[in-house]
Amino acid sequence: QILFVLQLGYFRCRQKFFAGHFHSDDFDFINQKYGFSSSSDEQPVYPRPTIARHQNLILDFYDIRSIEKSGQEFLFDEALSLVRRVVRPDKIFWQLVDKIKTSKLVVPSYHWLVSIVSQAVRANEQRLFSVINEHLTLEHKQLLDSLLVNPTAENNEISPPLKSLKQPFHSLKASHIKANLTDWQFLQTIYQALAPVISKLGLHPEAARFYAQTVLKTDIFHTARRRPESRYLHLSAFVVFQTFRLQDMLVDSLLQSVQTTINSATQEYREQYFQKRLEHKKLFHLLLESLQINVFPTFNLISQALREALSPTEKLILIESAVNNRLTERENLELQVDSLAKETSDEQTEAEFYEILQRKSLALQRRASDIVRFLKVDEQNGNSGLVAALRNFQNKNGTIEKNAPQDFLSDKEKELLQGKSFPVSLYKALLFQKIAGGIKSGTLNFTNSNKYRSLEDYLIPAAEWETNRPFYLEKSALQSFENFLPLATELGKVTDELFQTTNRRLPENDCFQFKETNSWTISTPKEDSELAKPLKDYFPKRSVVSLSEILSTVQQATGFLAELNRLHSTTARPKPPNYVFFAGIVALGCELGIAKVTHTSKQLGETELENTVNWYFTLDNLRSANRTLLEFLDSLEIPNLYRRASDKLHTSSDGQKYEVSVPSLNANYSFKYFGQNKGVSVYSFIDERHLLFYSTVISSSEREAAYVIDGLLHNEVIKSDIHSTDSHGFTEVVFAVTHLLGFTFAPRLKKLSKHRLYSFEKRKVYENQGFQILPKAYIDTKLIEENWDQILRFVATIKLKRTSASQLFKRLNSYSNQHPLYQALKEFGKIIKTLFILRYVDDPELRQSIEKQLNKIEHAQRFAKAIAFGNGQEISQAEKEDQEITAECRRLIENSVICWNYLYLTHKLTKSIPSEKTELLKALKEGSIITWRHVNFYGEYDFSDEKLKDSIGFNLPEIVGWKMEEKREQKIPVKPIETEDCKKNYETFLPFGDF
Repeated sequence: QILFVLQLGYFRCRQKFFAGHFHSDDFDFINQKYGFSSSSDEQPVYPRPTIARHQNLILDFYDIRSIEKSGQEFLFDEALSLVRRVVRPDKIFWQLVDKIKTSKLVVPSYHWLVSIVSQAVRANEQRLFSVINEHLTLEHKQLLDSLLVNPTAENNEISPPLKSLKQPFHSLKASHIKANLTDWQFLQTIYQALAPVISKLGLHPEAARFYAQTVLKTDIFHTARRRPESRYLHLSAFVVFQTFRLQDMLVDSLLQSVQTTINSATQEYREQYFQKRLEHKKLFHLLLESLQINVFPTFNLISQALREALSPTEKLILIESAVNNRLTERENLELQVDSLAKETSDEQTEAEFYEILQRKSLALQRRASDIVRFLKVDEQNGNSGLVAALRNFQNKNGTIEKNAPQDFLSDKEKELLQGKSFPVSLYKALLFQKIAGGIKSGTLNFTNSNKYRSLEDYLIPAAEWETNRPFYLEKSALQSFENFLPLATELGKVTDELFQTTNRRLPENDCFQFKETNSWTISTPKEDSELAKPLKDYFPKRSVVSLSEILSTVQQATGFLAELNRLHSTTARPKPPNYVFFAGIVALGCELGIAKVTHTSKQLGETELENTVNWYFTLDNLRSANRTLLEFLDSLEIPNLYRRASDKLHTSSDGQKYEVSVPSLNANYSFKYFGQNKGVSVYSFIDERHLLFYSTVISSSEREAAYVIDGLLHNEVIKSDIHSTDSHGFTEVVFAVTHLLGFTFAPRLKKLSKHRLYSFEKRKVYENQGFQILPKAYIDTKLIEENWDQILRFVATIKLKRTSASQLFKRLNSYSNQHPLYQALKEFGKIIKTLFILRYVDDPELRQSIEKQLNKIEHAQRFAKAIAFGNGQEISQAEKEDQEITAECRRLIENSVICWNYLYLTHKLTKSIPSEKTELLKALKEGSIITWRHVNFYGEYDFSDEKLKDSIGFNLPEIVGWKMEEKREQKIPVKPIETEDCKKNYETFLPFGDF
């Protein structure tokens, strides 16, 4: 009986049988708990037949089956699909365990599962190698080998092509764009030749990226030394990955070049406009004076003549005399009025803008013409008029004639092109502008691209969805939303109840205030808090803790460095010491750089640290390290003090701007934050317990709302129930998708009363009841119902991680009002937004929770800025992935400091007397665990005699005595001062007077 209970308990805990091997402490516990009489202290023998009988009883009771042959094949196929996406083996293992549990199967032994994963890895590798060996021809091999040059050749003076292909340019200089275009054309030639083999390889984008990363990180000599099938597989993947990457970079260059030209033309137009406003103001003043002198007196004379008691003939003579007086001045005045009217007309102002655009077209052409000439768009899914103009431009090699296609232009733009001479420069500027707009709006797409394919290419294929719809709905937990009509009925009922409840309770709502018609405000009362000692006072004051010590202590507690494994290592290599990893995390996370860290450290070698960062600091590894740290923090008891409710977890996210100190296509202008420079936004997520669970780097010009779902779905440790953002993270589409994914979206919205509310009932129903908060429009349920199946396909694609939510949102948002799926999602989101606003107005605790959670992410951003003290708090990486690696290192430092703080306070709690413990818990609950005054991020200063010595060897007398005359003796020509203006300039910059 004891053994049966133990067998049952172990199975309920792990859904796995342990073949009669139980802990003796567990045996004694069950024996005492249930009062069994055991004649011996030793565990009795558990006969195999009895074990089997007991196991069958347990399986029958819980309706769980053992894994049979069909189950083994199913698990192997599941593991193989994950291997093809290059999921790490440990993640595959745990995903298989989760799959087994959800499929109500018995979890097998560790070694059995490991063998399944190993077989899948070997089978995938063998399949790829067999495709290479069977289908790669001699010509294909020669093409791939052309990327490499034999490194042992003595006369190898020319760098191999692969060297230049690894590092494309990120700047918008015409020469750099042309170099990228040349590299892309070279790779495109190889890609097209290898197309049949690439198709048979069937590389998942992540697989192509994985093998390509190995080529990018490995020197050419070691790539050439790989065995043939491995070398050709890696080079083929590199061709695929880099071809797509370069095409996306060229498209980004085109978009930014066009946008820069439009912005420059707009700025010049504004300057001209305001200058002309001043001139027009002067003209108006002169016109008024002329009217007073030349027109109004004439009217006065006519009026006087009409009032005089004269005959009609005499009156006509006086009027004629008045009219003819100053006739010339009035005619000039009429001409001036006509001229001013023309200059201020809309047509004239538009023409002025296009004149500026035409002037700036040549600079744009130097950047964009070659890109437009060679890029291959997906003509089947493109705007026909725009595709025709693009094809004409490419067929004629950029030469534009008067009969060039103009269907893609508006009527006003067509009029601007009419005239004696055809404005070629203006046509090209308009064409490039429309192409950029088409790419953004989804009417121009690319096939060999990761970022700019059509929306349909990112979704679960329509035929596959139609065939396996029930399976996908179950797998993505969308069964309850299968039909829209029952859901609409339920939502209509809830919406009506909330309108009723919120309005009835408005008289009791002291925070609600009507300002004027259809305008109201809602305030958030401050939360009551107990007086408590500041939490920072509990941390070390006189002694500071070094960042290296914090990282080492947290590593001992969590073992997060175990996640930093070498990329694609086929041989057993010794892992670098822990301190090398700590140095790499500090070098990137604090923006110090590898060179500065190694030159200011005693134990480090620059080569060793560079190799460690190159091979171990991948984005996947660093995210796994952060996940391990979060798992440890999630297991602690003390962080739960910050939770408002034990059954719900509130999270939030916000972006933080960082300037980028190098040219980067991921960076963009934001005058408010960077002035004339460019930057990015690091979008971070935090939960109630101050655990930072996700971050990504986006362009500063991108809307943050597209990335909200990424953070909520990416993390496997933090399961959010309610998520808050500011207004930048809000759209109706986000409301719709978060609701279907099971999250409550609770943003802080600006000008809340300006947001339209919607209902299923007529507005009159609520007006007749005297309600103050009223709906402004109906919900178009027909539109939602017609597109409901596509909505479910869209959400299932996100939930199953077939495509990231941000990628889908960016392509979907670009379609805007043109796409019915976008419109249907937006319409459904209006319902959820209305429900949220009504709850927000009625529930002060919800408002307080949102404010408090958003304050936490803002505090965490100040913490991140304190860590990123190197390089002027600017990011020094150009590539988006490298920028995200830097952000992950910073997040790892943040979570490590938070973890150390929790460990330190827990240590104090274990050593405190009851009264001190109560005070500390109160301070902890009222304060923030994100405090860093006790942490030394900046290293230590050495004032020893050895370090105070001059390391350069300055000759101070010689330096102090150096004069300008010595420079003359070296016959260095000095430009003479010829004019007074030159003299002033020299005196301005040289405070030593004249030469």
